[in-house]
Amino acid sequence: MRNILTFIISLFSLTIFSQELIVKETLLNPSNRINDGVIKVEVEGGTPPYQYKWSNQETPLTSNKASGLIEGLPYTVVISDANGQSVTKEYTVPTEVITEVFNGFMTPAVSAMGSILFWDPFAAIGIYDPVVYADEKLIGIPNWSSEMEGKFMLKKWLMLQGQKVSKGDKIAVISSEDGVLDTITSPVAGKLNYLAKEGGVVYNSENKEHVIEQGAHFLASVKYDEPVAVLHPNGDKKEKAIPFIVIWLVIGAFFFTIRMGFINLRGFRHSLDLARGKYDDPDAPGQVTHFQALATAVSGTVGLGNIAGVGVAISLGGAGATFWMIVCGLLGMSSKFVECTLGVKYRDILPDGRVFGGPMNYLRYGLEKRNMKGFGKVLAGLFAVLAVGASFGGGNMFQANQSFEQLSGQFPALQGMGFWFGIITAILVGIVIIGGISSIAKVTGKIVPIMASIYVIAALAVIIINIENIGPAFSAIVDGAFSPSALKGGVIGVLVVGFQRAAFSNEAGVGSAAIAHSTAKTNNPPSEGFVALLEPFIDTVVVCTLTALVLIFTGMHEVGGLGGAQLTSDAFGSVISWFPYVLALAVFLFAFSTMISWSYYGMRAWTYLFGKSKKVEFVYKMLFLVFVVIGASVSLGAVLDFSDMMILAMSFPNIIGLYIMSGEVKGDLKGYWTKLKSNQLYKKQKA
Repeated sequence: MRNILTFIISLFSLTIFSQELIVKETLLNPSNRINDGVIKVEVEGGTPPYQYKWSNQETPLTSNKASGLIEGLPYTVVISDANGQSVTKEYTVPTEVITEVFNGFMTPAVSAMGSILFWDPFAAIGIYDPVVYADEKLIGIPNWSSEMEGKFMLKKWLMLQGQKVSKGDKIAVISSEDGVLDTITSPVAGKLNYLAKEGGVVYNSENKEHVIEQGAHFLASVKYDEPVAVLHPNGDKKEKAIPFIVIWLVIGAFFFTIRMGFINLRGFRHSLDLARGKYDDPDAPGQVTHFQALATAVSGTVGLGNIAGVGVAISLGGAGATFWMIVCGLLGMSSKFVECTLGVKYRDILPDGRVFGGPMNYLRYGLEKRNMKGFGKVLAGLFAVLAVGASFGGGNMFQANQSFEQLSGQFPALQGMGFWFGIITAILVGIVIIGGISSIAKVTGKIVPIMASIYVIAALAVIIINIENIGPAFSAIVDGAFSPSALKGGVIGVLVVGFQRAAFSNEAGVGSAAIAHSTAKTNNPPSEGFVALLEPFIDTVVVCTLTALVLIFTGMHEVGGLGGAQLTSDAFGSVISWFPYVLALAVFLFAFSTMISWSYYGMRAWTYLFGKSKKVEFVYKMLFLVFVVIGASVSLGAVLDFSDMMILAMSFPNIIGLYIMSGEVKGDLKGYWTKLKSNQLYKKQKA
C-alpha cells in the first residue's frame, strides 16, 4: 500500500511540476551556395538533458544544431527530455537564390528516381535483413589515424582472454616509442578477445604490412552477446542495400557471357587485332576506324568515376571491393559485345555519309522485325529521352562542374572563376563537336591514349616504388573480398560495392557506347562487338584497378573522411609530390573527352526525336555548349544527381531489347567466326 501511495505522489508531482517543452528555432541560410542551410533549436522546460532526433541522418542525437541542409526542404526534429516528454517540430530553411529553389525542387525527383534505381528487391521480399550489424567492437590505438607515425607496443593485458568486460573497464596498457603509457578501456560490454600479444608490437608505421593491412592498429575486440545494429549519428540504423540497378546490369552481363559462350575471354585476342587496324577495310561503310570508335567510347566512360568513384568504393568496401570490381568488369565485356554488334547491324547511313545508329535503331527496328513494333517504339523513345537528359547532365554539366572543382582545388587562383572556366571549356568543346563524329574521333583518338598513358604510368610508378607491399596488398584484396568485417557489410556488402562501381564506371549495358561504335567502318557487325568488349577491360580491369591498387599500396584505403578524388590525389601525392597537379590536369582531360563523346550520344538521341537535319543537330550542339557553362559556373546539386541517374536508367529499355535479340547476335557471331577461320574477312596486307 505504501509503495502504491509513493508511486501516486511521484506521478502527481511530475504532472504538477513538469513543464511543457518550449522550442525556439533559428533558421540560417548563410550564403548563396546550395546545401549549407542551418537549423538551431533552443529548448526550455522539461528536464535536461535533451535528445534531438533529426530527420537529417548526419546530425548526432546530442546536437541541437543541424548543418549542411538543403534549402527549401522540410526537416523534422523530435526533442525528448530526461522524463520521456517529447515534442516534434518541422522546419524549412528558406531559399534565397534561384539555384537553391531549383535544387530544393529537384531533390524529391532524385529521391523518386533513386527509389526505383536503388530499390532493394531482396530486402523487400524478406530474403535478407539489410541492416548492418556489428558482431564485435574493435579497440585500437587512441586517436589513431593512417598518417600517424611511430611504434606502439602492448605493454600489459589487464584482463584475461575471453573474460567478460563491462563498459569502462581497463583492459590493457600500451606504450609509444617515446615511452608514454596509455591505459585502454573497453568502450562496450562483452567478451574480450586479444588481437595483439603482450610485449609485442601493435602498430609500426615503418612496417609496410601494417600500413597496408586493414585494421592493423586494432589491439583487441569485444564480442557482443548479441549483434548490435550500426547506427547513423541521428540514431537511424545503417543499411547495406543491394540496388536493383546493379542486379539488372550484372545479371544481364552474366547472361550475355553465358549466351555468347564466354566471348569476353575467347574473343579478346581477336579484339586486339581489330583495334590495331589489322582488319580495317578503307572501303567499308562508316565514318571512323575501329580504333577511333573505341577511343570515342572509352573517352565517354573513362572519367571521374575511375578516380573519385573508385576512392569512394574502396573507402566503403575496403580492399576487397577491388576483386569484385574486376569480376564485374570482365562480365561487362559481354554486354558491350552484344549492344555494339546490334548498333552496327541496325544503323542507318544517309547519302551524305552521316551515320545514325545505337539503341534507338535496334530497339525500334530490331523489335519491329519480331512483330513488336509498338513495344520497340516505346523502348526506343524512352531510351532517346533518357540519353538526351543524361548528355546534358551526367555527360556534360557534371563533368564541367567536377573538373572545375578539382582544378580550382589544386590551383587556388581559379577560385570563383567558374563562369570563365565554363566559357573556355565550351569554346574548346565547340571547336571539336562542330565537326561531328569524324572530328570527335580524331581528337579522342589522340587524347585517350595520352591521358590513359599518363595515368597508367603514374599508377605503375606508385606501385613499383611500393613494390615491397605487393604481398600484403593482394592479401588485403583477397581477404577483404571473401572474409570482410561486418562493418564493411560482409561478403555481400563488399561484392555489391565493387559491382556497383564497375557497372557505373564502364556503362556496360547502358547502350551509350553502341552509338559511337555504330559509326565504325565495317561490313561485319560482330567485328565492332569484338572491339567494344575491350572497353570495360580498359575502363574497369585496367584503370579502375590501378586506382584501387594505388590506394591500397599506399595505405590510403584506411583513411576516412576524405572525398573520393581527394583520397586518390593524396595517394599519388604521398609518393610523387607534384603528381596531384598532373592528376588535376588528367581529370580535366577525362572530363573534356567525356563531354565531347556524350555530345555525340546526346545529339543522335536528339535527332531520333526531332529529325535528322543538320539544323536540328546544330540546335542541339548550341544547347550542349550552354550547359557546359552552366555546369562549370553554378552549383546544381540534385539536378546533377538526377541527370547522372538518367545514364543508369538508360539500361532498362536497352537490356530488355538485348535479351530479346541475343539469339540473333549469337547467330551473327557464329557466322563471323566461320568467316574468320576460313580467311573470308578483309585483312590488311603486310608491307
